[in-house]
Amino acid sequence: MKFRAAYLLLLAASLLLLSGCYTVPETGRSSFIIPIGDDVALGTAAFADIKAKEKISTDPAANERVRRIGQRIAAAVGDALPGAKWEFVVFDAPETVNAFALPGGKVGIYTGLLKLADSDDEIAIVMGHEIGHVTARHGAERMSQGLMVAVGGVILDSATSGKKNHDLLLAGYGLASTGGILAFSRKHESESDYIGIRYAAKAGYDPRAAVTFWRKMAKASSPSKMPAFLSTHPSHERRIADLQGWMAQTLPIYEAAKLRYR
Repeated sequence: MKFRAAYLLLLAASLLLLSGCYTVPETGRSSFIIPIGDDVALGTAAFADIKAKEKISTDPAANERVRRIGQRIAAAVGDALPGAKWEFVVFDAPETVNAFALPGGKVGIYTGLLKLADSDDEIAIVMGHEIGHVTARHGAERMSQGLMVAVGGVILDSATSGKKNHDLLLAGYGLASTGGILAFSRKHESESDYIGIRYAAKAGYDPRAAVTFWRKMAKASSPSKMPAFLSTHPSHERRIADLQGWMAQTLPIYEAAKLRYR
């Protein structure tokens, strides 16, 4: 058992040595990333798989609209997404109010979201938010955290095996880890909200559309019965309040940028 624990400690130390600090664009936050794979290659492969399985819209107006907004957001992102080969695809799913972005500059928008976000500004807000997750490397950060939590759990299991409070210690570790990961997810969502409105503003889209969009989302969503501390997303009220608080710094960016797109 001692040998196993020592081996796992060595593994954890090796992972820490391989890891690096990544500076999140727009916020300047330092994040912990373990190099697990090629983000761009994984994102490109995943996007190809989604396109093969989902129905792609043939509506020329919808496709042109999303492409036009996307190109402006991509210009605002600039060098924050190295290796990006931008691709904007509209998926024909009228009941799906969703969008996503993957490493490599791959962006998907569902027609259900286009119905809800009825202005270009609101679409830009959603697109900026999803791309914000990618430029912040939230996926890689969550994978890194999950890997370290898993290794930590195995080390604790090995170190306390046969001891009186073994099961209680493992249960406590599991609860604490779950709570930490959920809080981490909420922070990621808030960070992407912040990054997203800045990208939208830099692209000449009104950041105030973030407030109108999330009010629509709040109205369209069924009331959640899940306690806030178990949610992976901030409440609609918290999200709207945060967005309103960031307007003072994003509106000047928008006012300067919109002159370029008249």
